[in-house]
Amino acid sequence: MARGTNTTPRREIMPDRVHGSVQVAKLINTVMKNGKKTVAEKIVYTALETAAAKCEVSAIEVLDTALKNVMPVVEVRSRRVGGASLQVPIEVPRGRRVMLGYRWILDAARKGQGRPMHEKLSSELIAGFNNEGAAVKRREEVHRMAEANRAFAHFARASK
Repeated sequence: MARGTNTTPRREIMPDRVHGSVQVAKLINTVMKNGKKTVAEKIVYTALETAAAKCEVSAIEVLDTALKNVMPVVEVRSRRVGGASLQVPIEVPRGRRVMLGYRWILDAARKGQGRPMHEKLSSELIAGFNNEGAAVKRREEVHRMAEANRAFAHFARASK
């Protein structure tokens, strides 16, 4: 079977109840552990309310801006060329870009110690909104790696 010919349709995520946003629903699903959706909803809604109040914009705007500031455009993938493994920069597909953004924001929030999760998530969303914080630093690190290996970019277009 050729690469990328998976015929399974993607599941459509229903918008959340409070904001009516698919983005918020995806964040809730990413925060959720062990199927405890109501716990994840409380964490996300409280974090979004706090972040929106501190940034003085809507909760959806905080999430969208933070996500845009965290999502990577390029990343490096290992590719074996003539016995050597090279780090080849490739453009990140839209769906993966969004999921990496969510994952990096959550990882940065979960690393914080000694505070409730909604506070940690809120502060990471505010940091992302202001284009700073651990998740934005991670995106810059990935972009720096891709820039450093730009000489190998022609291998990305070579036969896979």
